[in-house]
Amino acid sequence: MVHIAFIGAGSVVFTRQLVSDILRFPELAGAHLSLHDIDQERLVVAEATTRRVAAQLGASPEITATLDRREALDGADFVINMIQVGGVDATLRDLTIPAEHGLLQTIGDTTGVGGIFRALRTFPVIEALTADMRDVCPDAWLLNYTNPMAMNVWWASVVAPDIKVAGLCHSVYWTANDLAELVGVPVEETTFRAAGINHQSWMVRWEHQGESLYPRLAEKIAADPELERRVRVEMFRRIGYYPTETSEHSSEYLPWFLRSPEQIERYRLKPLEYADISRANLAQLDETRRILAADEDFTLDAGASEYAPQIIHSIVTGTQREVHVNVPNVGLIDNLPQGAVVEVPATVDSSGIHPVPMGALPVQCAAVNQPYASVAGLTVEAARRGDPLLVRQAALVDPNTSSTLTPEQIWSLCDELVAAHGDLLPPALRVQLGS
Repeated sequence: MVHIAFIGAGSVVFTRQLVSDILRFPELAGAHLSLHDIDQERLVVAEATTRRVAAQLGASPEITATLDRREALDGADFVINMIQVGGVDATLRDLTIPAEHGLLQTIGDTTGVGGIFRALRTFPVIEALTADMRDVCPDAWLLNYTNPMAMNVWWASVVAPDIKVAGLCHSVYWTANDLAELVGVPVEETTFRAAGINHQSWMVRWEHQGESLYPRLAEKIAADPELERRVRVEMFRRIGYYPTETSEHSSEYLPWFLRSPEQIERYRLKPLEYADISRANLAQLDETRRILAADEDFTLDAGASEYAPQIIHSIVTGTQREVHVNVPNVGLIDNLPQGAVVEVPATVDSSGIHPVPMGALPVQCAAVNQPYASVAGLTVEAARRGDPLLVRQAALVDPNTSSTLTPEQIWSLCDELVAAHGDLLPPALRVQLGS
């Protein structure tokens, strides 16, 4: 029996989608699904949701739920990580405290000060999780969904190089789907490959019947002035390749968009957007409780849109697929730092996940990626050394942060975030340095 452990299963809406996608595969309909969360109430909701989804799909998995992580992991073949250390409260602090200092973010979970502190809260849990895996399921695949993706997978590669890990994100998949719809071509008729860093990869190949679709995209943009008011479209116009993450996310990875009210208005941005998204997620939890209490069925999205179910199915059955994964750069992208975590295509079969070497990115794409890679590298090194100065230096080289705040202001902001997150941070980094 295939054993799949869900770590952070209290993310009930995402758990529901993954469980639905997994159980739709006949070969996985009898899998052992072990659910773990540190929040008893959320875990109860997750277990009830999983049982309801299984009943709706006519599947008969073995379902267990536990507050004990090692118990959930024991004997697992696959471990899906989707934790949010500190929950919504910590996420809101990552957004609102920088805003009080004059620094705007939209999502704040990938890079910049929000991503840095989210990573530093998450690293200790990843280290403990991989240590548990080493003891009770050393041959399992760790499939990470938790952001900041590049930093978390990088940290796992540092503290647990013996654990098989791949970071998964749906941004490439949905970019390919959305672009195909925009240019009027069925996505299944397109060929696409992306490469770069998660949330800032580039559609380096996007074709229909052997011809690039970029000229058709340029025509669509030229015919619709409103499309030019999107961050990703501006990036495509200036860089020449389309990025794989939303305009909202992409705006905070660069110095060009959140620096002034005029740019925010021009590109239709909403600073602190993730605060509302986080509150909406809490509302979805309440709606899940209501559905369960009323003994109603969930509306289930058809098809396996997430990569984890596809990867699990391919490894279990030998079905060959190509997906996109986030893994350490070991000869995969020539002009990004070796050892950094990059996003590339990968083939999957019964022998595992096999990243595809992509050679060199277009030089302008690599240049845009480089500051992002530097922020991630400095954050990982700060945690490895226990060096609070490197935390500030990571924020200092972030393009959005340094385009808005002076070095003195960045030091002050980091001190306030350190105080706000307290013992969620590694002990050596709970230090205020002054400005």
